Amino acid sequence: MAYYTSDPESFPEPIDLSHHLSRSTKARKASSVKGFYKYFSLPGIAQLAGGLPNDKYFPYDTLEARVSHPNRWKPTPNKLIDPPADDPPTARLEELTVSNGKGNGKHDEPPAARLLVPHDSHTPDPLHKIDLMSALQYGQAQGYPPLYYFIRQFTRENLHPFVPYKNGPEVILTCGSTDGFSKTIQALSEEWFAERDAINERPGLLCEEYAYMNAIQTARPRGLNIAPVKIDNEGMLASGPGGLEDVMANWDFSKGRRPHLLYTITIGQNPTSGTLSVARRTEIYAICVKYDIVIIEDDPYWYLQFPSSSPGVAVTKPKKSSGFEFLDSLTPSYLSVDYQGRVVRLDTFSKTVAPGCRLGWITTQPALAERILRITETSTQQPSGFVQSMIAELLMGPNNSNDAGRGGAPDGGGWKVDGWVRWLEGLRGNYERRMQTMCDALDSGREIVKAGRRRSLSFVADSDDEWAVVEKTQIYSFVRPLGGMFVWVRFDFTTHPLADSVPHSRLSQALWVFWTQKPYMCLVAPGSMFAPTQEIKEKDAYNCMRLCFAACPVEDVKPISKRFADGAQAFWRIKKKSVIDKLLEEDKVEGVDYVADMAVLTGMC
Repeated sequence: MAYYTSDPESFPEPIDLSHHLSRSTKARKASSVKGFYKYFSLPGIAQLAGGLPNDKYFPYDTLEARVSHPNRWKPTPNKLIDPPADDPPTARLEELTVSNGKGNGKHDEPPAARLLVPHDSHTPDPLHKIDLMSALQYGQAQGYPPLYYFIRQFTRENLHPFVPYKNGPEVILTCGSTDGFSKTIQALSEEWFAERDAINERPGLLCEEYAYMNAIQTARPRGLNIAPVKIDNEGMLASGPGGLEDVMANWDFSKGRRPHLLYTITIGQNPTSGTLSVARRTEIYAICVKYDIVIIEDDPYWYLQFPSSSPGVAVTKPKKSSGFEFLDSLTPSYLSVDYQGRVVRLDTFSKTVAPGCRLGWITTQPALAERILRITETSTQQPSGFVQSMIAELLMGPNNSNDAGRGGAPDGGGWKVDGWVRWLEGLRGNYERRMQTMCDALDSGREIVKAGRRRSLSFVADSDDEWAVVEKTQIYSFVRPLGGMFVWVRFDFTTHPLADSVPHSRLSQALWVFWTQKPYMCLVAPGSMFAPTQEIKEKDAYNCMRLCFAACPVEDVKPISKRFADGAQAFWRIKKKSVIDKLLEEDKVEGVDYVADMAVLTGMC
């Protein structure tokens, strides 16, 4: 049952998940070396214990950068009924020329600040000390203390102010979501090998019918049985054929144990762009309680939720305000219904700052966070000190007048929480406008129109009058995403002129190649890249393509989307099988796993 009380003192303790911990994770002890680190920052302590290099020998005196003001980008409205505004010309970074802080060229450069991380901030407080002498040393596995405490406070008070278990969640910094997922899987599952272990010991991982394959490819080598769950336009189904309840109730034990882990992207799901409602989350959470499943919620696109795609649909009112209208307008995390403490949430700076940061964090119940901390101490140890200090200085800024650092605000202070939220709001605005531009272009090309002339019926008229016939055939369909960076396009190859003479999967391959040629010249991700099982890949995935509206310059979104639609229209006019054969032969697609090649091209996205 759900937990509805709003009094934090009466919240239940999070449940004990230790029975899900792997043997190696249970056996881990606190690092004897890392235990010393809390003493290193004591004022006046004589440091003879640790094997730390001397900070005066670091080849970096400072780190400097020009950084955006948090209000660089124009937000879109939080209300669902308001249309998104056009991108303001002054916000188009691609058209701006930067030169020594002065505007020149077509437009003035966007407002920016000088960020500086000093060698020594002369700040004794480790929670506010942002400098290279501390950031570039060995550090705590939880994360760089100033940044760790900023993220912890922001997570507990603003992102997820209502988590219904006693004392709330803990956070730990990671080297991005992939690192967080890998450590979570390591903590909560045993490695299984067919040659060594009994089938009834094989763990399983539930996931969406189409999934982010980097996560699946992390789990599969550990021997986990991948168990896909049916989806609709919203996301994972709780009930019905192929839904979560159906999969668990009718589990085939010849494949291994019932899965105890569920991996999901709930906002702007990669690749299908589905966004899961609070009602559906509540249903799925209840099933997870019933079958003792831990939910791994990967949410890189949480801030990119698009009200304009769902006019007239109200967002569920949060149980407790975040303090910001923008954050309150977003569909809340699984953490908001997690009264048992069985959610592990993965967040990242990859989509809000840059993928190359390799910086993120896990939010989960404290006992599980402590076990993942033990894994971190003897693996990655901590994210990059360079990155953590730059992000910390950007957000927090210098601590006092003696601190030589400079943050991301115009006055040299940090963005603070309100600046960070304003930055997220502006990012959402830019991506929302891009999404609508792409979808408008795709809308105009989803049907192919055939026009002809027919003679009128002789019993109606004796003349040879003719009348025009217009026939529309749907080529593809899509749903405007409620969040994320992708549009999931589903093709209907049964309507192609060669549908009866060429296998549909072969038509799909030829279409993919056709787009890469002039005049269309666009590269899309085939649905087969995201099929977690061979069965899904062979039966359905060839019908789907994933389009990303995020990466290309803003002025190119419309023409590229139109080239995609024009290419599909032109392909549907091919009536000779020899043309399909030639496309595949010239590009040597036959015998080559073009899906694997695409996975390399698209990297980690």
